[in-house]
Amino acid sequence: MTASATPPPNPLPSGADVDEVVVLDFGGQYSQLIARRVRECGVFSELLPHHVGADEVRRRNPKGIILSGGPASVYAPEAPPLDPALLEIGVPVLGICYGMQLLAKELGGRVESAEVGEYGRSQLTVHEHGTLLKGQPDEQPAWMSHRDTVYTPPEGAVALASSTSSPVAAFESAERRLYGIQYHPEVVHTPYGQQTLQTFLRDVCGCDLNWSAANIAEEQIRLIREQVGDGKVICALSGGVDSSVAALLVHQAIGDQLTCVFVDHGLLRKNEGEQVKKMFGEHFKVPLVVVDAKDRFLDRLSGLTDPEAKRKTIGTEFIRIFEEEALKLAAPAGDPGEAPADTDVEVSGEPSGGARFLVQGTLYSDVIESGGGTGAATIKSHHNVGGLPDDIEFELVEPLRALFKDEVRAVGTEIGLPERMVWRQPFPGPGLAIRIVGGVVTEEKLDILRECDAILQEEVRAAGLYRELWQSFCVLPDVRTVGVQGDERTYGYVVAVRAVTSDDAMTADWARLPYDLLDQVATRMVGEVRQVNRVVLDITSKPPGTIEWE
Repeated sequence: MTASATPPPNPLPSGADVDEVVVLDFGGQYSQLIARRVRECGVFSELLPHHVGADEVRRRNPKGIILSGGPASVYAPEAPPLDPALLEIGVPVLGICYGMQLLAKELGGRVESAEVGEYGRSQLTVHEHGTLLKGQPDEQPAWMSHRDTVYTPPEGAVALASSTSSPVAAFESAERRLYGIQYHPEVVHTPYGQQTLQTFLRDVCGCDLNWSAANIAEEQIRLIREQVGDGKVICALSGGVDSSVAALLVHQAIGDQLTCVFVDHGLLRKNEGEQVKKMFGEHFKVPLVVVDAKDRFLDRLSGLTDPEAKRKTIGTEFIRIFEEEALKLAAPAGDPGEAPADTDVEVSGEPSGGARFLVQGTLYSDVIESGGGTGAATIKSHHNVGGLPDDIEFELVEPLRALFKDEVRAVGTEIGLPERMVWRQPFPGPGLAIRIVGGVVTEEKLDILRECDAILQEEVRAAGLYRELWQSFCVLPDVRTVGVQGDERTYGYVVAVRAVTSDDAMTADWARLPYDLLDQVATRMVGEVRQVNRVVLDITSKPPGTIEWE
């Protein structure tokens, strides 16, 4: 088998015929949002760490470069620098906030710390519209977040706008195709921000605004066929929207060369295994292998409390099972190979031949949070990115690696995935193991979480809020509290309810669930799950917290 544990840094498949704009991340809280907004304009964008270097950016053949904001002062000793070679690539560059200040400083403008910082909504006054701000009103609101300010634009650049605390809130050098804006066009609080980005992409960079998640399905099918040829493929199927869309894309590309492997690791939600088997084995008629590995995973997780250790252990165990299943597909008829004693296998369909390729539903947000392979900070390892073992014996097929979650849903709709599955809330690959926080994973705790989660989902759906929430789930901390039930003292578990709204999981706000709904959820959990005597609500947004607790 071919080892390919490290996917190529660029998530856009080789040969994809679309324009690209690179967004360089200087640590701004809205950096991912810039990339999303560019995509919404119809141009593919990729977020890279600021230090990847001009050669790496040039290799992507971008039509333009955007420099993100960031928390540092351009004069601070440890401030992320601008690589001057980026300005010699020959494509337009747009600096946003800190990115604008870097451009101004590099090109000889004057950047200084202002007496008063400018944070939140501000009033922008446009003096010269130029190319970047053409068609926009002279007075408009804009969202600011900075203390350093550009007082004088670079030589040859024209100051386009000012604000209350920014003498130069926008500038452009049309001849050099260098542009800077102090405000954040990517946030909804800047009403003309999307127009500014679209003007930069279309009129300055000359991009064709033809990128959409839905129209890449055909391109992905072609690329899958090129990569796989006549080889056999297995897909790590979880039943979630990501792996389901990936599986259907690959099945449409290569048919019964694909065998889906659904591993029931005992960390699933209530009745989830049966739903997956019915959908893929019966509805879509995809060859499906169901592996019952509950005891095996619980054994591997025994004694583990560290979240990264749990993720990596689960990721490694998944791969080992997929490797075993691939060997079974290669075995002659009547010789299924040797399965571990703690693993039961159920097969539907007629898979045959060896499997060299592994399909995963890896998303772009997974790549970013796991470090991206290009030097980005690792927030947490995803079991299908940073959690993969070094000795993986598969060539990975990751058709969704360039997409955010909402883009995956658009592809799922395009290829015929049922609406209920397309809009299914995200569920982590490591499952309920990472929702048992601070303690070891046990069968009892898993059962408690399953029952509480089922109650929460039932009530959220009954309230008509399921589609409005990005995610809603329960967390079981390793904490017990005193309670009173039936006039008796209890010492039970605490269950935390987590519900968030989001567009792409890169940022999220805690959901303002109705009090009546929360009351009903808490009453049912305490009344129906005897080990629980307290329910709390997590009201942390992302950032500073992540959506999952671990």
